[in-house]
Amino acid sequence: MSTEIDCRQQEKYSVDTKCQLNDQSLKDVWGAVSYPIYQTATFAHKGLGESTGFDYTRMQNPTRQQLEAVVALLENGKDAIAFASGMAAVAAVMELFSPGDHFIIDSDLYGGSVRLFNEISKKNGLTYTTADLSSEDVIPLIKENTKAVYLETPTNPMMNVTDIEELAKKVHERGLILIVDNTFLSPYYQNPLDLGADIVLHSGTKFLGGHHDTIGGFAIVKDDEIDERLRFIYKTTGAGLSPFDSWLILRGIRTLSVRLNKAQENAFAIAEYLKKNKHVTKVIYPGLKEHPGYEIMKKQARGFGAMLTFEVDSAEFAKEILANVDLIYFAESLGGTETLITYPITQTHADVPADVLEKNGINNRILRLSVGIEGTEDLISEFERVFEVSEKNTQK
Repeated sequence: MSTEIDCRQQEKYSVDTKCQLNDQSLKDVWGAVSYPIYQTATFAHKGLGESTGFDYTRMQNPTRQQLEAVVALLENGKDAIAFASGMAAVAAVMELFSPGDHFIIDSDLYGGSVRLFNEISKKNGLTYTTADLSSEDVIPLIKENTKAVYLETPTNPMMNVTDIEELAKKVHERGLILIVDNTFLSPYYQNPLDLGADIVLHSGTKFLGGHHDTIGGFAIVKDDEIDERLRFIYKTTGAGLSPFDSWLILRGIRTLSVRLNKAQENAFAIAEYLKKNKHVTKVIYPGLKEHPGYEIMKKQARGFGAMLTFEVDSAEFAKEILANVDLIYFAESLGGTETLITYPITQTHADVPADVLEKNGINNRILRLSVGIEGTEDLISEFERVFEVSEKNTQK
């Protein structure tokens, strides 16, 4: 069942306004402004062959369908499918392939995706080749059995930026599909389908949900055949998002624009602050003009996001930072209203092989920051305090 929003005029609105829209074909009969939670496992029929369009929540549910319609609108897709997690969405997309198929993946990906490819996809007969798709030519890596290219841009956690449009041209000339994880920027800042991607993935847990209170994932498509196959996989494997979690993400999307604008403002300020700190050896944020992907970001995105990575001068100093944060939370995940600091080498990328970590520059001095919407001055003051304490402790 396609979740494309009926009202074509909605496509003309800005992304800020799209965050506030609902699929009018699913309008609640009581006129509820906040779309209801249809917390039911099954739906009654009036008679034989007289379905309301909803039969069983594993297959379809009005709350989830409303969310899917909104996400499809935001990503300019034909359909969006809401999964129980971001990894459930990635796993479903991998089910599009058959044993013996080969795909090319970016060398710098979320550790959970790498774990899935290494431990599940390989077991199921898929093979893959890794490459830095922001700088390496994909053409020599394509084999007779290559079916797809998979990437994040910016990447997690090293913030590499790939030109989606250029890569899509190369991929499509050879009959392959392009899969882009758009979690770091969200549809508010970037729309990979418009740039030539065939499938866009999201961890809805992150910026779309925006409050660290639910888990969800999305696959957004524009091709009817891919859509039909993914819908079949989704209903067969039972990986659909629950009604309540669908409602939480629907609610989160309503504030996506204001959250991201404030978080990006904070990210710029923190990046500039960190550049001047004597203990920081590297700041990686695509909004900095010295970032190698800065011009590409300006071309293909509407903003630079709220994620940044930085490196300090010792592992001991990095651990002191993590031990002394207070306003900032030492926690995994990203994209919420609170600022989170993560230690990729032991958290998000713990299952990535050591040689891959080394090649990507992910070491025990690297810290990843998901910038929230707190007061800018308060975040800077927090860093000043933490750096001061950490310096004293490392000098003892």
